[in-house]
Amino acid sequence: MRIGVLTGGGDVPGLNPCIKALVTRVAALGHEVVGIRRGWGGLLETNPDDPASVAANLEMLNPANVRTIDRTGGTILHTSRTNPGRVATKDVPEFLKDQAKGDGPHDFTPHALKVLESQGIDVLVPIGGDDTLSYGLRMHQEGVKVIAIPKTMDNDIHGTDYCIGFSTAVTRGVQFIHNLRTSTGSHERIAVVELFGRYSGETSLITAYLAGVERALISEVPFDIDKLADLLMEDKRQNPSSYAMVTISEGAKIQGGEMMLTGEADAYGHRKLGGIGLQTGELLKERTGEGIVYQQVAYLMRSGRPDALDLMVATNYGVMAADLALDGSVGRMVALRSGTYTSVPIGVTGEGMKRVDVDELYDRQRYAPKVRHVTGKPMFLY
Repeated sequence: MRIGVLTGGGDVPGLNPCIKALVTRVAALGHEVVGIRRGWGGLLETNPDDPASVAANLEMLNPANVRTIDRTGGTILHTSRTNPGRVATKDVPEFLKDQAKGDGPHDFTPHALKVLESQGIDVLVPIGGDDTLSYGLRMHQEGVKVIAIPKTMDNDIHGTDYCIGFSTAVTRGVQFIHNLRTSTGSHERIAVVELFGRYSGETSLITAYLAGVERALISEVPFDIDKLADLLMEDKRQNPSSYAMVTISEGAKIQGGEMMLTGEADAYGHRKLGGIGLQTGELLKERTGEGIVYQQVAYLMRSGRPDALDLMVATNYGVMAADLALDGSVGRMVALRSGTYTSVPIGVTGEGMKRVDVDELYDRQRYAPKVRHVTGKPMFLY
């Protein structure tokens, strides 16, 4: 059997350990793994009739060349946000130009299927978030044998309690916040810490909860800037060190406003997010007269090696995906549910979106984590 593996969307710590575990397990049982470079872009860019193109986009993986990759973050296969089902005219590879009809976007799924067939790939293992796995579902519907592995530091993929990258992202956030306290306190300022999170505020909420930050702004609940200013000044007065802090999701919105978006939409319809923390900081300065420390943690949340939890889950997800492939149990996504490793039909990824349980975990009036009772809740409160 020949198994193809790719990583798509944003990188997170844990991708390399997952790849290594998959390769090691498959090779031990006498089968092959092909690494597809740059996510779904590797299939789009591969010209099966050009050996140089194949070599540039596909790589045979074996225990020797993945031996040490679990010690680092990122992904050795690189990544992209390419969607072969929606390719802009400017992004069509030269050898496919004659097949691009009209203004686009263009659906090159038939070409992706041709590449898989030409390379003898029996099972495809995409590792990714909602966008990457949505195209994995499309490939499944086209008849490809697919086993999905969920990763996203927002932990927002439907059907699993945990996605690779979440623990490390929160761990990084807590560490940076504690480090930032020294400067914020020394200057007696208000710190605004912007964290990743487009539609889900889980990262902002849980990071604030674990770091002991009084205020957390999340994507699900628009906030009133004047009320926030009053709350932060209250926090500052009550703090013996005379400072206050607030975390904010990059997808958060001021009441009556919209998400802070820039640039053109990508192949999945998303524009670049970021800047709401800076705007919030400037508005807070106007209203309070206090000095502001603005810190956009951003890519630092998903840089470097994984923590122990992400190393554990990523490795086990890789082993599970290999076993499912070799057992013929395809059309599945590996998952953690109620603390148990399992798998679910890949179709569940398209059945809904995970969001913060605002009523249970968030105080809308005080913009604060509200975790009172955890008995019976999932390990990650999500």
